[in-house]
Amino acid sequence: MTLQCKLTLFVNRQRIVVKEINMTASHYDGATPATGIDGRRAAALALLAFAQLIYSIDINIVFVALPEIGAGLGFSGQTLQWVVSAYMVFCGGFLLFGGRAVDLIGQRRIFIFALWLYALSSLAGGLAWSPEIIVAARAIQGIGAAFLFPATLSLINRLFAEGPERNRALAVWGGAGASGLSIGALAGGFLTATWGWPAVFYVNVPLAGLAIIAAFLLIPRDPKQHHKRSFDLPGALTVTVGATLLVFALVEGPEIGWEAASVLWALILAAIFLIAFGIIAARSSDPLMPLRLFRNRNLVTGMIITFLFMGTFGAIPYFLTVLFQNVQGLTALQTGFAFLVPSITILTGTQIGERMATRLSIRTTLIIGMVVGAIGTALLAPGAAADSGYLAIVPGLIISGVGQGVVWTGMWIAAASGVRHDEQGIASGMASTTLSVGNAIGLAVLLAIANRHTDGLEGDALRTAVAEGTQLAFLLAAAGILVSLVAVLALPPKNKIPAE
Repeated sequence: MTLQCKLTLFVNRQRIVVKEINMTASHYDGATPATGIDGRRAAALALLAFAQLIYSIDINIVFVALPEIGAGLGFSGQTLQWVVSAYMVFCGGFLLFGGRAVDLIGQRRIFIFALWLYALSSLAGGLAWSPEIIVAARAIQGIGAAFLFPATLSLINRLFAEGPERNRALAVWGGAGASGLSIGALAGGFLTATWGWPAVFYVNVPLAGLAIIAAFLLIPRDPKQHHKRSFDLPGALTVTVGATLLVFALVEGPEIGWEAASVLWALILAAIFLIAFGIIAARSSDPLMPLRLFRNRNLVTGMIITFLFMGTFGAIPYFLTVLFQNVQGLTALQTGFAFLVPSITILTGTQIGERMATRLSIRTTLIIGMVVGAIGTALLAPGAAADSGYLAIVPGLIISGVGQGVVWTGMWIAAASGVRHDEQGIASGMASTTLSVGNAIGLAVLLAIANRHTDGLEGDALRTAVAEGTQLAFLLAAAGILVSLVAVLALPPKNKIPAE
C-alpha cells in the first residue's frame, strides 16, 4: 500500500506545497501492509521505545543514589539537589529548541545526536571528581533529553499512520516511557547497591551506544529538503532562555524560598523573554513555534493534560521514594524492587489505553483512565501511614498505575492528532515542554504542602510528619487528577482517531 502525504510550508504568510512524498517500499525493505506493522518498522519501534526508556529512566535513576553521591563528592546539603535539578532545568528549557531542530535538521540526525550527548555526558558523570563536574554532566544530559524526546515522538508519528497503527506504536513507546519513571528507581537502587553511585551514569554509555548503531540500521534516512527554512534564531534564543529561567525558578523556589533574589529575578526575566518570544513568533514568517498550532484543539488539550499529568501522576515516584526510604526504612536496593509493582501496572495500563483509544473515543479513554488513576492514587494515602508496611500500599499502586498508563497513552495520541508531518517535532516539543513545567510546578506545590510541618523535627517525630505529609500529597494528587477531567471535556465526545 502507498501512503501519500503533502508537506507544506508557510513563506511570506502564503501556504504553498513544496514537496510530495510517496512512502513506499523505498523507505523499507518490502511494502507496508494495509494493516499491522511490518518487521522493519517493528524493529524501528522497538528502538524508539528503547530510547524513550533511556530518557525516562534518567529522570529518577539518581534519586536513590543521591546520599552516596553527596558523601562521595562532598556535596553540601544545599547543593546536592542540583544533581536532579540540573537535568530538569535544562531539559525543560531546551525542549522547544529541540523540537524545532527535529523538523528542520532531521529526525534521525537529531535522534543520533541526542544519544551521543547522553553517552558522553553519562561517561563524564561517572568519572566526576567534583560536584561541579557531575552537575554539568547532568545539565548536558538534560539537553540531550530535550532533543531525544521530540525526536523519538515525531519519528513515531512519521513512521506510523494516524489511527489504530499509530495507537499501537504509541502504546509501546508510552509503555516504555511511563514505566521508565519507576524502572529508574529500580535500576538506581540495584546499581548503587551493587557497584556504587558511578554505575547509574556508566549504564547509559553502552545503552546509548547500542541505540546509535541500531539507528543507522533501522531508522530511515531523513527526507531531502528541497526548500530552505530559517531556524528563527531570535525565537530559539528567547524561548530557550525564558523556559530555562522559568523551570529554574520553579525547581529552586521550594528549596531556597520563593523570596530569594535568584528565584524572583529568574521569574521576572523568564516573563520578559517569553513575552519577547511571543512577539517574535507573531511577526515571523517562519517562526520557531507557529501560533496557528494553537488552533489544533487536540494538540492544545494534549498540552494541558501533559501539564496536569506530570503535576499529579508525575510527582508520585518522588513521594514513593521518600516513603520507602525515610519512613519504611528500605535500602536503596529494596526501594528499587518496591517499584516493580508500579512499573508492571503502568506498562499494562498503556496497552489497555491503546485498545480503548482504538475502540472508543480519546475523550472516553482519558476520562476512564483519570477516574481509575484518581481512585488508585487516593488509595495510596492509607498505605502511607508511619506504621504501615509495603503491602498496605500495593492495592493503590496497582490501580493508580493502570490509570496512569491509560492516560499516558491517550494524551500523546490526542497531542499528535491533526499535526502536519513537517511540524511533528515542534508539536512534540510543545507538549513535552508543558510536561516538564507541569512536573516542576506540581512537585513544588506538593512538596511545600507536604513538608510544611517538618522543620526542626528529628527521629520518630520527623518520620511521622514525613508520612503524614506524603499522605496529604497523595490525596492532593488524586484531587488534581480529577481536575484534569475538565480539560478532557474540551475534546469532542466522538473524537475517535480514524483508521488509516
